[in-house]
Amino acid sequence: MLTSFKNSFNKIVIVAALGYFVDIYDLVLFGMERVASLTDILKPIYGESDELKKQVASVGADLLSYQMIGMIVGGLFWGILGDKKGRLSVLFGSIITYSIANIANGFVNDTMWYGILRFVSGFGLAGELGAGITLVSETMKKEDRGIGTTIVASIGLFGAVVAGLTTIAINNWRVSYFIGGGMGLLLLFMRIGVFESGMFSEVKEDKNVKKGNFFYLFSHPKLLLKYLNIILIAIPVWFVMYFLVQFAPEMTTALGLQNGPTEGKIPIMVAYIGITIGDVISGIMSQKMQSRKKVLFIFISLTLIFSVLYYLFADVSVVVFYTIVFCIGFGTGYWAVFMSSASELFGTNIRATVTTTAPNFVRGSVTLMTLANVYLKPTHGLVTSSLIIGAIVFVLAYYACYKLEETFAKDLNYTE
Repeated sequence: MLTSFKNSFNKIVIVAALGYFVDIYDLVLFGMERVASLTDILKPIYGESDELKKQVASVGADLLSYQMIGMIVGGLFWGILGDKKGRLSVLFGSIITYSIANIANGFVNDTMWYGILRFVSGFGLAGELGAGITLVSETMKKEDRGIGTTIVASIGLFGAVVAGLTTIAINNWRVSYFIGGGMGLLLLFMRIGVFESGMFSEVKEDKNVKKGNFFYLFSHPKLLLKYLNIILIAIPVWFVMYFLVQFAPEMTTALGLQNGPTEGKIPIMVAYIGITIGDVISGIMSQKMQSRKKVLFIFISLTLIFSVLYYLFADVSVVVFYTIVFCIGFGTGYWAVFMSSASELFGTNIRATVTTTAPNFVRGSVTLMTLANVYLKPTHGLVTSSLIIGAIVFVLAYYACYKLEETFAKDLNYTE
């Protein structure tokens, strides 16, 4: 196992990992700076009032939805481009887009432009992970590619921890956005010399193979169900990250925690420390057990258990709250195994489309959960509303995991 890890540290894996590192840094940055940035922008309008707090929460939820809608649209665009033009074109194009958008985000002074740039940033961020994982999966030995994706996910997810430390140390939300965009532009230089996937290069020359046809997934019920299953499996990750972590200030207030978090910075950082460790453990378990499916079931179960503990005991004390948040992060640390499964489920001619769109539809599910919460919250309250949504999400995830095809060591050199 140790030898496999050493052998997996090639240039493609390192570049993909650092790309995902910057991707995650920028992805969670809004959640960490949501309160500070919106308070700064809206304070001249509402002053120091309860209405200011309501607007920060309301506008923050809207802006997060804009970012996630951007990721859905971007996932489709970059995924199809990756199968038609190549994985590398997506790696370069996506990082330029979200880097410039985040630098521009540091200059905003009103919520309209904030929302526009969150959409553009989400659009750009949508391409990074899928293209990187596809490239890693297609260039490594089938027995070791799970290790490659584990390295990418683990290093990448640690970007959230660095984002948290950066925002705490700098304490200036505009500079935090400048740093994120600047890191992305610097990463472009590292991409020079990375080669295209040999599997894709072979398919690219075959004029008889249709490449990047997203609607092909809807033409065969079996393919569509397989695609929906891989999406549903990962939605619990974003349920807990949205309700229990990113909006921890509002949730802990509703649960009755005294002196709980007032911003999302530290809860997000603590959760991502857990996620990083969880991804390493789940990736190793997947290799040892020679199964993606079993590990996914185990970690979905851990996520459910720790989520239940959150509702029962998060109000006991701040220490208990952060301990549970760390454990929730660990439970959701099956993102690497999820991405491995997504890239292994379909043929080369549609692999980038699936691997890029699936995680972004998972992230985009936040928009649906937000709408459901808007409908349920007025009559049921935040806690009950999130419990109803969570119950649906976990039931669907378990069903999808039961139906999922095992993909460990599957030969990927084929087309649909």
